[in-house]
Amino acid sequence: MFDLFTVAEHFTPEGRVVDVREFGSGNINDTFLVTLNPPEGKRFVLQRVNTRVFHQPHLVMRNMRIAAEHIEGRLKQKPLPAGRRWEFPLILFTDNGGDHWTDPEGSFWRAAGLIENARSFDTIRNLDHACEVGYAVGVFHALLADLPPERLSDTLKGFHVTPLYLRRYDHVLQKKERMDKSPEMTYCQRFVSKRRPWAHVLEDAKATGKLLPRPIHGDPKVDNIMIDDSTGQAVGIVDLDTVKPGLVHYDIGDCLRSGCNATGEEAELWQEVRFDTDLCRAILRGYLAAAGEFLTSDDFDYFYDSVRLIAFELGLRFLTDHLEGDLYFKVKLQGQNLTRALMQFRLVESIESQENAIRTILGEIRQAA
Repeated sequence: MFDLFTVAEHFTPEGRVVDVREFGSGNINDTFLVTLNPPEGKRFVLQRVNTRVFHQPHLVMRNMRIAAEHIEGRLKQKPLPAGRRWEFPLILFTDNGGDHWTDPEGSFWRAAGLIENARSFDTIRNLDHACEVGYAVGVFHALLADLPPERLSDTLKGFHVTPLYLRRYDHVLQKKERMDKSPEMTYCQRFVSKRRPWAHVLEDAKATGKLLPRPIHGDPKVDNIMIDDSTGQAVGIVDLDTVKPGLVHYDIGDCLRSGCNATGEEAELWQEVRFDTDLCRAILRGYLAAAGEFLTSDDFDYFYDSVRLIAFELGLRFLTDHLEGDLYFKVKLQGQNLTRALMQFRLVESIESQENAIRTILGEIRQAA
């Protein structure tokens, strides 16, 4: 990797880089926290974008700028309630005015300001935290609700289109010369086969006009929600690579999938994973407090499908990546993506076993919205 201090200095017109260290636990990009001196202790986030995933990173940056400008304008017109703050990570420019820098080895680097006096968590701590996580996603959707989605580039073609992930899985499976016959792999293959018939549910709803594309975050997991250190309130969402046109159900489903799994994203004992309906209720209550105005009756009808489907989809993606040799998601241990797939599939089973309870919660929240 290119010298990190040299890279960071391209984004620092003022101050001297005194420290660069790994930051966060993302599975795609390489992320670092940079500290400057002077001014005293100023910090920013430096990332090397994974161009194997984001083939047109300049369009990723363009989407981020468009979203940031729109959110800034909306907040000027209609600020959040008194006592609330909301921050969008400020894009840092290079000394020649660019929003990124490409090193001699061809790596694409970008930098953004840090949301200070706030942090994120890998799992939800309590029901108040859950409500704030939902509120953050709702604020993000509400602030971008009147941005025409066609203004944003589709930087990840097919992202969250489950039938396409199924097609990829089938292709990879057919190419395998020797198949793992372990009980875990057998379970996964049977799991996917049994649930094929409903993998198209959201795409069918979009095709018939029941669900409409809107600007989305694309990856609103719990650890991307920034919580104020003092107030415990949500103050922003980070990891904005996947801002693009899509269905808000992708975001809602992913938020519930990650938030209602109290064991976290990297559970070792995948058999113990379960979907927590109390957390589900709190997240949805927070979400609808901020986003209820623009949702339609059809939107509500597909909330359950979204959380079930996105958990299935992520498990399918982990499984496919395991079969391909871990090309997409970073791994630290052999078989880690298979374990991740097992965890998501177990979460799907837990969601399915509580369908009536989840639909009851949805009905209650919808009536109160």
